[in-house]
Amino acid sequence: MKIVVIGLGYIGLPTAIVLAKARHQVVGVDVNRRIVNRLNNLEIKSEEPFLKEGFDEVANSGNFIAKTDVELADAFIITVPTPNKKDMLRSCDLTHVIEAVRSVLPYLQSGNTVIIESTVGPKTTEHEIVPLIESTGLKVGTDIHLLHCPERVLPGKIMYELIHNDRIIGGVTPACSEAGMALYRTFVKGKLIPTNASTAELSKLMENTFRDVNIGLANELVKIGNELEIDALEVIKLANHHPRVNIHQPGPGVGGHCLAVDPHFVIAAAPITAKLISEARTINQRMPAYILSKVEEIMTNIDGKKIVVFGLTYKGNVDDTRESPAMDIYFELQRAGKYQIVAYDPHVDLNFVEREMQIALENADLLLILTDHSEFQYVDTSNMRNKVIFDTKSIVQRVSDEAQLLNLGNIFKIANEKVRN
Repeated sequence: MKIVVIGLGYIGLPTAIVLAKARHQVVGVDVNRRIVNRLNNLEIKSEEPFLKEGFDEVANSGNFIAKTDVELADAFIITVPTPNKKDMLRSCDLTHVIEAVRSVLPYLQSGNTVIIESTVGPKTTEHEIVPLIESTGLKVGTDIHLLHCPERVLPGKIMYELIHNDRIIGGVTPACSEAGMALYRTFVKGKLIPTNASTAELSKLMENTFRDVNIGLANELVKIGNELEIDALEVIKLANHHPRVNIHQPGPGVGGHCLAVDPHFVIAAAPITAKLISEARTINQRMPAYILSKVEEIMTNIDGKKIVVFGLTYKGNVDDTRESPAMDIYFELQRAGKYQIVAYDPHVDLNFVEREMQIALENADLLLILTDHSEFQYVDTSNMRNKVIFDTKSIVQRVSDEAQLLNLGNIFKIANEKVRN
C-alpha cells in the first residue's frame, strides 16, 4: 500500500518509519523544505530511542522518501500540530489540519482512506473535515474512508508504543472503521478498538485531561500540606497504598504538547459544564508562580545570589521543551534580574545552557531542580556556596551531609526559618 504521511514532527516521522518497516511505500510530506532535505540526506537528530536506527533502515530500503508536496496514494495520514488558539478559551487551532486536508483534496480517488491522527476538539472530523472532503464530489463512507485515529504514545517510548499500544479506530461510518482497522492491523500488535470519530476525539482528550486533573489534585494537595505543615509527598505515598487510589505526583506545572494543551479543547467545547477540568488547568498553570514564590523565600532566607536551574524540558530524559513550565520559570527568573541565573540541562542544546554540571554549580546558593532527568539523581554540591537544593520533581536520591534537600512536601520549613545558612 502507498501511504502519504503529512507532518514529519514528533509523531509523523516515527509513524512514517513504522509504516515503512511494515513494507508500505511511504511518502513523508512536510511544508518545511529544510526538514525534507535533511531527511533525504539521511540527517536526523533526535534523542528518541530507536528512531535513528529505524529511519536509517527504511531510508536505505527505499520504502521511505520525504517530499514537500502531496501525491497520489492509497491512504493519507495527517499528523500535524494542533496548538491552542490565542482566544480566551485557548480552543483548538485547526489551521494546520485544514491546510493538510486541503492539500490532499486534489489527489483523492474513490477507495482512498484519510486518517486524522492530530489531536482535535470534539466533533471536528464530523463538522470540519467531512464537508471539506465532500466538496470534491466524493462521498465519505462510500467513496472515501475518513477516520480519527489518535496517537497515544509517550516520548522516550514512541517507537515501541506505536506498535504495541492499543489503538482507537474512529471511523465516520462502520465502513470507514473497517478500512482503518485493515491499515493499522499491518503494523499494530496492540488491540484495535473500533468506534465513531467523535467518540475517538473525546476519548483521546479525556486520556490527557484525566492526568491533568489528577496532577492538579496533587498540586493542590502540596499547597494544603504546606499550609498545614504536613508532608504532602508522604500523604500521597501513603494514600496510594490503597488499592483503588492513584494520586499522581505533583510538580512545577504541567507541560508538553498534550497534557497542557488538550484539556482546553474540552473546555472550549463545553465551557459552562467543564468546571472541574477548568479549575485543574488553572491550578497547574499557577504552579510556576508558586514555585517562584518559594524560591524567593529560600533566597531571602539564605541571602543568596546565584540560582542554578537543573532541567528545562517538560519531562525527564527527553529533549522536548514544548509548553515546559521549567522554561517559564527559568525565563521569569531571568526577567526579574534579581539573581544570577544559570541553566543546566544535558538534553537541551540551546546557547544559554551551561554544558558542564560542576561549572554551573560553582558558587551557587540554590539548586532548583525542575525536570526529573536521570542525571539529577546524584548531585555533587561540593562547590556550591549555600548547599540548598529545591527538588520540585523528587528525583534526587542522595546528597552530601552538608546539603539541605527541600521538596514539595517539606517546603513549609522555609516559613519556619529552618533552611540552614
